[in-house]
Amino acid sequence: MKKSVYSVVLMDHVVEAIDALAARQGTSRSNLINQILAEHVSCMTPEKRMQSIFSVMEEQMNRMFRIQVQASDAMLSVQSALRYKYRPTLQYRVELMREPSEHQIGWLRISCRTQSKALLEAMEDFFRLWIQLEVKQNPVYGQLGGMYEIAPGRLTRALLRTGEQDSEETGNAISQYIHQFDELIQAYFSSMQQGYPAELLGQRLARRFAEMKQSQEVLI
Repeated sequence: MKKSVYSVVLMDHVVEAIDALAARQGTSRSNLINQILAEHVSCMTPEKRMQSIFSVMEEQMNRMFRIQVQASDAMLSVQSALRYKYRPTLQYRVELMREPSEHQIGWLRISCRTQSKALLEAMEDFFRLWIQLEVKQNPVYGQLGGMYEIAPGRLTRALLRTGEQDSEETGNAISQYIHQFDELIQAYFSSMQQGYPAELLGQRLARRFAEMKQSQEVLI
């Protein structure tokens, strides 16, 4: 959204109140005034767009995941417990761009805090399997720079902008993606601990992945 500089005349005590509220919310005077005016005249702001997307996600995910308190209005984090020995925590953190680019609206950062070398290696194996399945389904993903980034215990994936989705469609698409990823990684680790041969496990997950994606209404 384009921004320009305008001169307005305000009363000093109004500005003082605006500054105090902006400080409490961790934002700037200009941004807060912009939000207040946009709400008054029913205009969409980046903050309202992100809040709307996250509201949809919270409604979709609060039964299956633990929703965390956020320090930023551009971020939402949810957690689940991985079905692996001591039940380590999986965190899914969605970070939205205030100004989406032509092709991207943000990032999904998936992480698992652990000191277990075996678990870190197994996580990386799953991340690479997931990427392989996604790229096979949609080869364009493999051609986009910065689409995926793997680090120990962490996968970062770009969230793409596909068409003119409204906030509800975007929130539903991200929620569905996280649900699908969590379902498959849970199945991966559960089956691995039961001693499934790697080849059979890969085939089983590939079939389940294909079934999930066939039912997915919006890709992201």
